[in-house]
Amino acid sequence: MAEHTHGIGGLTYDAKKKPWPPETGVFVALILITLVFEILNRMNGTSFLFNTRSSVDAIFNKPRLDIIILQVSITGIIALGATQVMIAGGIDLSAGSVVGATAMVVMSFAQTATVNGHANPKALFGPWAMDLPVIDPILVAIACGVLAGGINGILIAYTRIPPFIATLGMMVSARGAADWWSNGDPVSFPTDAYANLANGDIVKHLTFGLMSWPGENPAVLFIVLAILFSLIMKHTVYGKRCYAIGSNEAAARMSGINVDRHKVLVYTIAGILTGIAALMLTSKNLTAQAGMGLMYELDAIAMAVIGGISLNGGRGTILGTVLGALIFSVIISGFTSIRLDAYYQEMVKGAIIVGAVVLDQWRQRRNASRT
Repeated sequence: MAEHTHGIGGLTYDAKKKPWPPETGVFVALILITLVFEILNRMNGTSFLFNTRSSVDAIFNKPRLDIIILQVSITGIIALGATQVMIAGGIDLSAGSVVGATAMVVMSFAQTATVNGHANPKALFGPWAMDLPVIDPILVAIACGVLAGGINGILIAYTRIPPFIATLGMMVSARGAADWWSNGDPVSFPTDAYANLANGDIVKHLTFGLMSWPGENPAVLFIVLAILFSLIMKHTVYGKRCYAIGSNEAAARMSGINVDRHKVLVYTIAGILTGIAALMLTSKNLTAQAGMGLMYELDAIAMAVIGGISLNGGRGTILGTVLGALIFSVIISGFTSIRLDAYYQEMVKGAIIVGAVVLDQWRQRRNASRT
C-alpha cells in the first residue's frame, strides 16, 4: 500500500505517532489506583468495588460507588470553575470561603417559619424571609457568586493585582463575612422544597420512574455542568479565548481580545459555580455553618492539576478535571475502605496537593524540552 504524503518534502503520516488524548494518562492512573485498592481490600478479605455478601444480588458495591461520586460532586462543581480560571492563566484561592459566606446568606432566605408546630428557633430574620419560594434562595446563591467572582475579576483585570493576592484577600474577607452574618451561629431548618434540591430524586422524575437515584442530585448536577462546560470550552468563542489568554496574554491582546473583560467574565462564572456548590452543600446538610467550605479551594485546584490543567495556563480540559476529581475521591474512599485513620488521610490529601503541583511542573519541563 502506498504511503500517504502531505505537503512538500515527502513527509509521511504515521498513525502510530499520533499523540494520545491528554486525558488518557489520567484515566489509566484512575484504573491503576482503583486496582491497587481492590488488591489491598482483597488481602483483608473484602472488596473495594464488588459485593462480597451472599445476601446481595448486585455485582458492584453500589454504596461505595455512590460515595465516590457524591463526596466530590460539590467540590467538583467548584473545580469546574477553577479549571476555567486556571486555563485562562489565573488562580482562585477564595472559593472555599465564598462557599462559607454564601451558605450563611442563602440559608437565611431558605428557612421555614415553623418547626414541629413552633416558631423556628434558628430564624435569622422576620416572617418576610420565611417560607419563600425555592427560586429565591437559588437567586441569592447566584447573586453571592456573581458578587464575589466579579470583585475578584475586577481587581485582577483592572488594578493588575496578581490573582494570588486578590483572591487571597477575598478568601479572608469572605470567611470574616461568614462569621459576622449570624455571629457565628448556625442557620438551620430549611423548607422542604429547599431540602429537596440536593436530597430529592431528580433522576427518577426525568426518567419517568425507570431509574431511581435518591439523594444524588449534587452528583447529577456535577455531571450536567461538566458536560455543559466541556462543550463550552471546546466549541465556543469563550473557551477559545480562555486558552488564548492563558497561553499568551500579550498575544491575545494584540489579536483583539478584550482580555480584561474576559477575565472578569471567567472569575464571575467561577463565582457562580461556587454559589451553586454552596446551595447544594446547605441543602444536603440542612444547615449552614460559617466554617463550611474550608480548604475546598485547594481540593478543587488539586483535582484540576491532577487532571492535567497547567498552573501556567493555556492547557487542560474539563474532562481531565472530572477524572482528576474521581482519582481524588477513589484515593480518599480507598483509604477509608482499608480503615486508615482520618488524620492520616488529611496528611495524604496534603501530599496529593503537593504531588499534583510537582506533576504539573514536570509536565511543563518535559513539554519545554520537546520544543
